[in-house]
Amino acid sequence: MMNAHYTQFAQLKDARQQIIDLGEKAPSSLTYKHTLIDRLRTQIAFDAACCTSVDPRTLLSTGAFTESGVEDIHNKLLEYEYLHDDMMKYDQLVREGQSVATLHGSTQGQPDRSTRYRDVLQPAGFGDELRVPFMYKGSCWGFLTLFRHHGKPVFSEEEQQLLEALAPSIAYHLRQASVGLSPAPAMITENELEPGILMLSDKLEPISSNTVAEQWLQLLRQQEGIHEDSLPAPVRAVCLRALSTATAPARLCIPSADAGTPWVTIRATLLQGGQEHTGQKQLAVWFEAAKATDMLPLMTEVYSWSERERQIVQLIVQGFSTKELASALHITAYTVQDHLKAIFLKTDVSSRRELVWKVYSRFN
Repeated sequence: MMNAHYTQFAQLKDARQQIIDLGEKAPSSLTYKHTLIDRLRTQIAFDAACCTSVDPRTLLSTGAFTESGVEDIHNKLLEYEYLHDDMMKYDQLVREGQSVATLHGSTQGQPDRSTRYRDVLQPAGFGDELRVPFMYKGSCWGFLTLFRHHGKPVFSEEEQQLLEALAPSIAYHLRQASVGLSPAPAMITENELEPGILMLSDKLEPISSNTVAEQWLQLLRQQEGIHEDSLPAPVRAVCLRALSTATAPARLCIPSADAGTPWVTIRATLLQGGQEHTGQKQLAVWFEAAKATDMLPLMTEVYSWSERERQIVQLIVQGFSTKELASALHITAYTVQDHLKAIFLKTDVSSRRELVWKVYSRFN
């Protein structure tokens, strides 16, 4: 028993160190997700996988790596995640604090209870599905979904425990990557202040777009490594949110992989009228270079600022002095200084100028 326990501990220690090393070496978020799945396959058997980074506030996808075995059903899986009620959805796992779940376990061995299984997984040949939300300091930074074919063993308790133990290290890297930069060809160089406009049907089929939207789409496709005719996961997720009955905003602010390109804010809205002529509803999606107000909510999650600290950073980016901060927030200048000390410590900077550069200027 002791030897088995020691072997299991050594396996976990080795796997965690591999994950940490991988996070330090991966040149991009896409490469990290791809290599992560390859490494996990040396620890756990599975037939297909998908690794997705998400916005921690909305849980909308900011980019995904999907293996070939899942590519054909990935869009359907996103649709079920954002539009339909079902078992074991990621927002439910995060809300309920579940660190890992399997379809077999959640349905007590009766996967037919899941509409996702009946309509998507079973026709694709999958018999069990394992889901891991990547949580770090109370925020979710991504999802991992593993699949096994019919006739294969279901995911075991030991395999679930291993992934549960590795998840915080993976989440930490996805969190760091959310504000990281990787070299890529500059693409949004002209008219970057002009919004990109994309029109879609309610089936997410492109209708029309302007040149700036096509530039953003090309950049997002490059970051995900997908085909030119594919709709990037962040755009698809925002559109599905706009089509859903959820009250959460259909909006994402995501980093670019290009140091010369600003972050992009993507918004979607369902248009009113017109469908009586075409029989289809239409969506409008627009892309804009992100403003400080768009970026700061994510930075708040990354650096664990309090609400008051977030307010102070937002005003500092706007150029407020200590006196102006105290007046605007109805606190003393001494209290402002105390908050600044805490912000500098959390953000690992030593001055306001360095703070503004780290959380905003370097991305624009």
